[in-house]
Parts: sequence; C-alpha cells; structure tokens
Amino acid sequence: MTGRRKGSKVVRVVRKSSHMGDHHSGSWKVAYADFITAMMAFFLVMWITGMESNVKELIQGYFNNPIGFKRAYSTGTSPVAHEGPALSPGSARIVLLSRDAERRRMEMVIERIERRLAEANFPGSMPGKIEMVVARDGLRIELMETGQDETFFTIGSAELRPAALRALELIAAEIANLPNDIIIEGHTDGRRYGTDAYTNWELSVDRANAARRALASMGLGEDRVVEVRGYADKQLRVPHDALDPRNRRVSLLLRFRDGSSASVVDRAVTD
Repeated sequence: MTGRRKGSKVVRVVRKSSHMGDHHSGSWKVAYADFITAMMAFFLVMWITGMESNVKELIQGYFNNPIGFKRAYSTGTSPVAHEGPALSPGSARIVLLSRDAERRRMEMVIERIERRLAEANFPGSMPGKIEMVVARDGLRIELMETGQDETFFTIGSAELRPAALRALELIAAEIANLPNDIIIEGHTDGRRYGTDAYTNWELSVDRANAARRALASMGLGEDRVVEVRGYADKQLRVPHDALDPRNRRVSLLLRFRDGSSASVVDRAVTD
C-alpha cells in the first residue's frame, strides 16, 4: 500500500457552479440602462405633448435644422443687433428657434400683403414700388419712389398722396394683428428742400409721422409704434447717386420680438 509521502501538501480544487456568479456580471446593467433610456424618452414625449403649440413649433424647428438655420445667415440675413446683456450659448440657441419661427410668420405676412396688392392691382402703372423683406432686424416694408413722378409724397412735402394712403391701408390690414413693435423711418434724397429752418431732417421725420398717423387712423394701435425716425439723406438707398428717386422712401420695420444681439446669436450658430 502506497501512502502519502511525509511532508507533502494536499491541494484541494473546489469548482463552483457557473449560475452562482451570474448576478455579478454586467448584463443586467445594460438592460437597466435601456429601461431608463426608454422611460426618459417616454417622459420627454409626454412633456412636449403638454406644451403650447408655439413651443412645439420651436422644437420642431430645431430638429428640422439643428444648426440654427445657418443657411439663412450665410446669405447675409442675421438677427437684429441690439445693445444688451450677453446670452449664454444655450439661451442663444433658444433665441435661434424663436427667430426661425418668427421669420416664417413674417414671410407668410409678406405673401398675404402681396396677394392684397395684386387683388387691388397696386401699384398698377404707377412708378412707385413696395418692397418687403425679412431682414436682419425684422420685417421691413418700404414705400419707395422709382421715377420722377410723385407717387407716395409730393416732392419737398410730407403730405401723403392717395397712392400712399391706399398702400398703407392694404398693409395695415395684415400687420394690425401682429404683436411686433413698429419703427417708422423717413428718408429723403440728396436735394435740399425748404429753408435753413426746415431741412431734409424735418422733412424725413414729418413723412414718417404722416405714415404713423395714417396707420393709426386705419386701425393700427398707436402703442404699436415705438419709434419714429428721420434720416434725411444720410442712409441713401442708392449711395452712388444721391438724387436717385429710390432714396425717397418711408420704411415700416416690424422688429423681431426677442431683441437679441446679432453677434451673440451668430456666435451660437457657429458653436
């Protein structure tokens, strides 16, 4: 009989069943993470469903164009420049969403005004022109002379001619229900009108005020107009020709409502 050698060690091997260590593996963590993700998505959908329609529109605008409608800015249009506190990148992106929705509303207003003008056959054969564009600071509507005839204002006078009154009436019908503040600007060409006591400065302001009074009489709330500006011939539409009739114009500016700095928002676009 062979016995164990004196002084030898005995090694015991204990094998555990594989199912005993399953709860120490990482598979349950993956399942739990999937469950939490699904719950977060569910509550996010429920939260969005309970929002107001305009907020839903902003969220939709973001997912349609997450980079903040950069293509629109690359063509030269960007949000309004304005002195004010700087926005955080997150706040600036929210402004982008708001601006995108407001821009679309303004473009729809332009289409409706154009329809009204077409139905009224305005300006017809008259040389005057109404130009509308969503610019960097908001919706800009300009009543502009294009020939030597006096379509909207008599030369050297602030009295509105019938064509100007008709144009403002058609425009007022569409902008009266908008919430945007309005700035009215008057511009002259480079001719010198009046005397030393009544210059192009006074004339441009008087024309803007005449447009303001006309809009108020047509149902536009007086509190909507927040500024009346007269630029004389200092912001020429045709800078190389101060006497060009297109420099004689009145502008209605419906400002974007967020009032954010263009530089801040532009930086958010590139972030």
